Amino acid sequence: MSAAEPAPGGRREEEDELAGWQRDLRRQFPIVTGHPGLAYLDSAATSQKPQAVLDAVHAYLTTTNANAGRGTYPWANETTRMVERTRRRVKDFLGDPDPDRSSVHFTSGTTEGLRIIARDWLTTHLADGDEIFVPFTDHRANLDPWREAQALLAARGVRVQVRALPVQAESFDYDHRALAALVGPRTRFVAATHVHHVYGGDMNVQRIRAAVGPDVPICLDAAQSVGHQPIRLGPGGLDVDFVVFSGHKALALPGTGAIWARGARGPALRPGGWPGTPNTVGIASLAAALDWLDAAGPERIADWTTALATRLTDRLRHLPAYEILGCQASLGADTALPPQQRRRGIVSLRHRGIPSDDLGFVLFSHGFMVRADSLCQSGADDRAVVRVSLHVYNTEEEVERLAGVLATLS
Repeated sequence: MSAAEPAPGGRREEEDELAGWQRDLRRQFPIVTGHPGLAYLDSAATSQKPQAVLDAVHAYLTTTNANAGRGTYPWANETTRMVERTRRRVKDFLGDPDPDRSSVHFTSGTTEGLRIIARDWLTTHLADGDEIFVPFTDHRANLDPWREAQALLAARGVRVQVRALPVQAESFDYDHRALAALVGPRTRFVAATHVHHVYGGDMNVQRIRAAVGPDVPICLDAAQSVGHQPIRLGPGGLDVDFVVFSGHKALALPGTGAIWARGARGPALRPGGWPGTPNTVGIASLAAALDWLDAAGPERIADWTTALATRLTDRLRHLPAYEILGCQASLGADTALPPQQRRRGIVSLRHRGIPSDDLGFVLFSHGFMVRADSLCQSGADDRAVVRVSLHVYNTEEEVERLAGVLATLS
């Protein structure tokens, strides 16, 4: 059910029920309800936290706060058990089809997680003359680690080619047909992004497995999808070997993230070095956030934010002063596209006359908090943009009001 279109009479009850569901969830975010004059539209950078997560953090810090795996007294034991329960909770949330064979490693976020895989796994898995495919036009966190791995191997005399994952020119999805033509006997690894942090599109990563065959490990940057839409691993879903995400983008505390590693292709992931003290309070917040998301319904959250993004692009496409980045075929609410081909709650734009950083300041003066910079994007086009990124606590009224303010500037 799309909030971007008026419902026929037979669907009015469904629309009202969905709106009531969203109002109930919005009320659970104290920072949102505590600032009714502000609209937080930067959830792709970090999400706000529901009361259930704040309560879980308070409960942990006031009842069992201790180090994990380093003590035998009750608080330490309970903290250790909490960490292990959260590992299992991550597997369950991702729909892990074989949890007994996979592993979960906690990190400070997606960036660190990808670097761990590059440094501690990929560099042990490649030989001279091998090649890997990685995204050249996504977030630099999913490009720099693989180039760093290439440099580390080169220092040892191992030459590895880092090739660009091909992208379709119009849709900005990965071009699985072009990839299939490029893959060769020395292809050893593919890194991909699930939802693009600028264009907002689902990158159709499920097509990559067929393109590269059954034996090539695939690493998925899921920073913009975990917590925003359903994730299901394995056959019929995402047939990948690593999933990396940031807890702070999925309603948990900052400094929290995870690597899910299947370990069926190549050596198992074993992060190097002494692990040190884990971010136990962050891990406690992550468990609570995943519980909250499951109760709210990831599919409904995705439907809501996708509909809001569609509503915004439908308004902006009629304003010639604005360039909307990403697939142009999905701008209108009347476009016959399936939901997965629409923007997943992210709309990035440029004004043709107002610099993006200035536009960001103007929008804040009207009560809108948006991202306005280059968005850490790799590739040639690193000009600043304004990004509007939505979550379940955002409303149709906020989107309509934002569109109205942007119209006055056109």
